[in-house]
Amino acid sequence: MKLTLFTDYSMRVLIYLAARPGERATIAQVAGAYGISEHHLVKVVHFLGQAGWLRNVRGKGGGLELAQEPDQIVLGEVVRATEGEAAVAECFGPDHGNCCIEPACRLRGVLREAVAAFEAVLDRYTLADVSGNRKQLAQLLFFPRAA
Repeated sequence: MKLTLFTDYSMRVLIYLAARPGERATIAQVAGAYGISEHHLVKVVHFLGQAGWLRNVRGKGGGLELAQEPDQIVLGEVVRATEGEAAVAECFGPDHGNCCIEPACRLRGVLREAVAAFEAVLDRYTLADVSGNRKQLAQLLFFPRAA
């Protein structure tokens, strides 16, 4: 299963902020650290704020900060919110696709089980689990790289 860039960027924003507990960051800082588009991050940050994972503070001294503790942000919940229902094959779509074996296909059940297992693994982990190596993350994210 391949995650969308939206989900990838959502996770990156959350990891960035978890690596700097108690500090705010700007979209420009996050985009610069990862070498990604600020334009894309605006949508991601807005969504994460609406979902309650980020607090977006306006004005002088404003920026982005986590709205919850990292150990309260479950990765599976973030992935389901950003990805929507997993459509790993055409038959998972709203019209069940255009497959001639659909009435007799057993693959759909196997794929549904695989998606459930994927989500179950993500549900076992929080943002704290993937950002506990703050010193290492800080070296990669917050310090300029040598050319």
